[in-house]
Amino acid sequence: MAPRDLKIPEQRHPEKARRPDNPQPKKPDWIRVKAPSGQGYAETARIMRDNNLVTVCEEAGCPNVGECWSQGHATMMIMGEVCTRACTFCNIATGKPPDALDAFEPGRVAHAVEKLGLNHVVITSVDRDDIEDGGADHFAQTIRAIRHRSPDTTIEILTPDFIRCGPEALEAVVEARPDVFNHNLETVPGLYPEVRPGARYFHSLRLLQRVKELDPGMFTKSGIMVGLGENKQAVMQVMEDMRAADIDFLTIGQYLQPTPKHHRVDRFVHPDEFAAYEKAAYGKGFLMVSATPLTRSSYHAGDDFARLRAARNTKLGIA
Repeated sequence: MAPRDLKIPEQRHPEKARRPDNPQPKKPDWIRVKAPSGQGYAETARIMRDNNLVTVCEEAGCPNVGECWSQGHATMMIMGEVCTRACTFCNIATGKPPDALDAFEPGRVAHAVEKLGLNHVVITSVDRDDIEDGGADHFAQTIRAIRHRSPDTTIEILTPDFIRCGPEALEAVVEARPDVFNHNLETVPGLYPEVRPGARYFHSLRLLQRVKELDPGMFTKSGIMVGLGENKQAVMQVMEDMRAADIDFLTIGQYLQPTPKHHRVDRFVHPDEFAAYEKAAYGKGFLMVSATPLTRSSYHAGDDFARLRAARNTKLGIA
């Protein structure tokens, strides 16, 4: 049997192949981005290829890849390129991962971080429900490898929910001391059955709350997409829930439909509405908020981390 070709949508998302097509509406002017190009972009791509690394920038079809890669910023995706979940919004390949975890991957990631000279790095992953600890130890090893080779680099992780794991999985990741622990709620609870069917809203919320209990000094971060069919009241309630879980940093971005087989775009949210969400979120006590149509979890993450740290120091009265 021939191996899957992950460049072909039907093979990339076999569970979506039989779904009816959802029309992809024309994007408004405020959401258009330039095609990636330039020397910086090419150099970042070369370092990723030379180290046999996967990036979420490419796998998820991020609209900001050109801007970020031209500046030498990339979000590395560990644990393979096939996810065991089948979220209806996501463009990462789904199914049974063909390979076990690569024991040499943490070292390759650390090498790439050093080579790129990153001040701040974001590490994310596919979901690996086929592994007993969900890949928690692999995250911890990757954090330690980066710390060893680039001790001055700040590390942000964007993790799965570890929903099938014991509490020791999350504890192992927190013990490795990333600077920012990010786990995205993705959408409002009422849309979970159709948007994020393998996950549970309150489990994800509790995961982030537990990070703060384990290490009160660690920054926590979470994000949602809008334009999936939620209403403003539901978004405000998610903000309240996040603050109750002591989450520091909120991101809100526009959902963009990767293919006709993915969840439909309900609407394109106007930049003025994003500005209103940002104002409301700061009013609820978040230390840091990024709410724009093109906001993604790791977009401008390095600059945002510096602002996040400064905001906490101001709150604590530290000069």
